[in-house]
Order: sequence, then structure tokens, then C-alpha cells
Amino acid sequence: MNRSAENYFIEGCGRCPLGGTPACKVQLWREELYHLRRIVLDSPLTETCKWGVPCYMYQDQNVLLIGAFKEYCSLSFFKGVLMPDPQGILLAPGENSQSARVIKFTNVDEVLAQETILHEYLMEAIAVEQAGKKVEFKKISEYPLPEELEQVFEAYPTLRIAFKALTPGRQRGYLLHFSAAKQAKTREARIQKCIPLILQGKGMNE
Repeated sequence: MNRSAENYFIEGCGRCPLGGTPACKVQLWREELYHLRRIVLDSPLTETCKWGVPCYMYQDQNVLLIGAFKEYCSLSFFKGVLMPDPQGILLAPGENSQSARVIKFTNVDEVLAQETILHEYLMEAIAVEQAGKKVEFKKISEYPLPEELEQVFEAYPTLRIAFKALTPGRQRGYLLHFSAAKQAKTREARIQKCIPLILQGKGMNE
């Protein structure tokens, strides 16, 4: 996995075999990413690298990520749900997203046209951190426990203990991943695949 923000813009996140090749998604949005990075760096945020992608922080708090995907590139705000959105451009990245909000771009003209607006949103994100605001997440107990997972827990008590020791975010990620499968066979396969990670105290993508 990539561990350098600078390297990300050259070779990508390094989490798949396409990194460093013309097929890497970073290559699809090279000009857009250049300007997004320029705009973000023209703010009080500090650049680092987490999960293989550029992460921007304010006083040791994660504020946003820059990312490249097949259909778009984006700015992803960790606490976007708490930010004012007068332009209506903050989108939930998924149906289960409680905190993060993204701004998507499909061409460089969109980035340049919104440069002033993006500066305003960056300052709003910083203001959220300065105010010490926190997102109220659903409690883990509010998420349904798949029957297949409960069966594994019954047969393997050590796994239940390891799962309960995970951070709420990691538990949430697993529960959403398991429950998203429509067939019991698929849920069982997902659970079995994740057992080693759970026992190591890791999240799905670690």
C-alpha cells in the first residue's frame, strides 16, 4: 500500500495491481487531482497519507481525503454531514453513510469553476473541528446481527470476544458488509473470509 501523498498522485494508492500503470484510476484524473490538491494545500490543512490516499488534517484531526474513482474524482469530508451546504454539492457516498460527504468532479472545468466555493467549504470543515463538533453515530446495538454471524460466534466464542474488542467503526463496517449480501451462502463466505482479520483486531480494509 502506498504510504506517501506525493507518490499517490504519481502511482495511485497501491491497493490493487493497477497501481503505477496507465490503467490506475489516478491516471484518469491527473489534471483534476492536481488542481484539487493545489486548492486544498492553499488552506491551513496539513497533508499526510492514510489508507494509501492523501489525507488532510487540522490539529491532528482527519478532515478530508482526495480520491480517484472510475467515474469521478472527489473531496471526501469526514464530518461533511455537520457542514453547511448552501451549494447543495455535498453527497452521501453510500446509503449507510452517517458522517462522510463527498464533492464529485468529472472534469477539470468543474474543479476550476468551483475553486472559490471549495475554499469556503474547506474553511467550514476546519470550523467544524475548531468547534469540537462530533457526529452522533448509531450505536452498534442498533445494527442487526446476521444469523450466520451469531452461529459462528456460538461455535467460536473467541471470535465473539475479538469482534466485541474492535472499535465501533470496524464493527460497523463488518456488520454492513455481511448484511449487504442477500444470500445466506454469500454471508457465510464473507464471514469466513474476515475471521482472520477480526482475530487480528483489524478492519476489513486494513
